[in-house]
Amino acid sequence: MNSINETKGLFKTSTEINGISNFVMKDNEEKELYSPEEIRNKVILGNALNILNKIEEESFDMVFIDPPYFLQLPKKELKRWTVKTVVEGVNDEWDKFSSFQEYDEFISNLLIKVKRVMKSTATIWIIATYHSIFRIGKIMQDLGFWILNDVIWVKTNPMPNWLGVRFTNATENIIWAVKDKNCKKYTFNKDYAKLFGIGKVGANVWVLPICWGTERLKDTNGRKLHSTQKPVELLKRVILTSTKEGDLVLDPVAGSGTTGYVSQALKRNFVMIEVNPKYVEGIIERFKHPLKITDTPYPNKKSIKLEGFE
Repeated sequence: MNSINETKGLFKTSTEINGISNFVMKDNEEKELYSPEEIRNKVILGNALNILNKIEEESFDMVFIDPPYFLQLPKKELKRWTVKTVVEGVNDEWDKFSSFQEYDEFISNLLIKVKRVMKSTATIWIIATYHSIFRIGKIMQDLGFWILNDVIWVKTNPMPNWLGVRFTNATENIIWAVKDKNCKKYTFNKDYAKLFGIGKVGANVWVLPICWGTERLKDTNGRKLHSTQKPVELLKRVILTSTKEGDLVLDPVAGSGTTGYVSQALKRNFVMIEVNPKYVEGIIERFKHPLKITDTPYPNKKSIKLEGFE
């Protein structure tokens, strides 16, 4: 992973991006406190576990977290049996942990610090695959979070099953929760839930493609900038169903910056934290091209035909 000091001069051109002055803030170790006003609509370059300690308590209306999956992939190069091309999986350093215990400690520390900065009425979304979502759910319950729902993301274009030795992994789970079971006044926009979910009741199933095509950010070599970039449509649904205009949204491990990018387009405020300068540079370039977005679901419900949900 790139260190913060490796990228000199990265932010000279980021003084103002898309109308936001001082868009990127480099965390100052001597800084003791960040007020919500100071960091609103900013990207903070630094370690989330350190920065979250400096943010005022109960600052955020909603949190979205896309943490490491800890996929535990083998070190060998994976090739497709028939065409012999290399599988571009998640092999980044940030997804590597020495053990389940180390992974659990990371997730627990992150959630403890995030919980402190959530308002009493805030909700939190955290997404993962089967590799880690069950561990994350247990940790959340142990920490006192109250799970409201899980949302199943059904991918219309999942990575193909090349080996044929197990089911094609075509889903991800998103846990939606509040700080504790006594929270009653959290935001839930049921009309959007019905618009996005399958069936007339707005079931907790979202059918949409993974990030692809021109939406996928690329590095200077034409490769994926971030291996697990989430699609705009996914964050649009999260934000519209669980926030109001003007709310402050936190993403403490921002990656390619989709959370803030969509938040701004939907007239929400955001704070993103990211430790990797390469990803922050991608966020800067992304925000130079403002997103135009509607609340119409994609794919359209009429194109989704699933039995038993009417």
